[in-house]
Amino acid sequence: MNYIIDTHSKIPLYIQLYNQIKNDIVMGAYPYHSKLPSKRTIASDLGISVVTVQHAYELLCDEGYIEARKRSGFFIIFRRTDGFITTEKHSELHHHQHHREDRFAFPFSVLAKTMRKIISDQGSDILAKTPHAGLPEFREIIKQYLARNRGIYVDIEQIIIGSGAEYLYSLIVTLLGKERKFAIEWPSYEKIEGVYKNAGIQYAPLPLVSDGIDSNALAQTQATVLHVSPFRSFPSGVMASASKKYEYIRWGQTPHRIIIEDDFESEFTILSKPEETLFTLTKNDNVIYLNTFSKTISPSLRTGYMVLPKSLIKPFYEKLSFISCPVPTFQQLLLAQLISNGDFEKHINRIRRIKRKTTV
Repeated sequence: MNYIIDTHSKIPLYIQLYNQIKNDIVMGAYPYHSKLPSKRTIASDLGISVVTVQHAYELLCDEGYIEARKRSGFFIIFRRTDGFITTEKHSELHHHQHHREDRFAFPFSVLAKTMRKIISDQGSDILAKTPHAGLPEFREIIKQYLARNRGIYVDIEQIIIGSGAEYLYSLIVTLLGKERKFAIEWPSYEKIEGVYKNAGIQYAPLPLVSDGIDSNALAQTQATVLHVSPFRSFPSGVMASASKKYEYIRWGQTPHRIIIEDDFESEFTILSKPEETLFTLTKNDNVIYLNTFSKTISPSLRTGYMVLPKSLIKPFYEKLSFISCPVPTFQQLLLAQLISNGDFEKHINRIRRIKRKTTV
């Protein structure tokens, strides 16, 4: 075991250990179904507490890399080669009413106070027209937020502001071209299907099973664009396992394939670290990352953003630079202030604490 724990690092010890074990699992150092060393063994070898190892193992369990077996220890359940063969029956997927609970709502008093501050500080500048990709200062704030909270490190040129997910879906159709065939999860968020249907493009619904898209359906599709919601697909609630995420990435290794990763609601994960994104896991430079503020602040704001892979930056600005950003300057300044002053992340952390307490 050659793990190195840096007690002077700002990264928590259990996250350091988690990252190193996860890397070994992904690289095949621990074969499928093999047993991890006991918590006491690792703790003794590295000079750390058993509790630290326990936290690292719990994260690995939560993300589908390992599983705990009673009185036996922890075993590897991740395989990079998983996929394209399945005997799993399609799970019973339940539709849930999409509603906003008051206890999860962003505090109106904070919103109102920040609005007044923006009007006072910016004056008539709030009426200015925004650049087509969005205000540079807002995109810079999102860039910093993504690096801090999602492990996504990009340039602001990769960040595009839009009026909600449907608008961004439409931009993607124009960017990639209507001659492409898209694949979507099934069941899927109705507006995803609606946008693609109204755009007149071919799309294929791929059935979901308990850990993501059915492997056989994914292997057989003729689509070159895959639209997925790995964190939690709506309305089914299906979450993609670690193995399934790598299967999506492996699907995307074929030239000219693009993955659209809709990360809606992922901020509210109950894990003690952010969920892994396809954007950060892949080296293929072919994942378009999307998120909005509809769930985290309010659907009435109609504001979202997408992060383009570097390979699509030039095509985007060549094809779509004439389109004006539909999100008002005032709204972008408001969101930038909420993120930069910490109110946005305070709200996220509050909701995560509530969810942890109510999760059995």
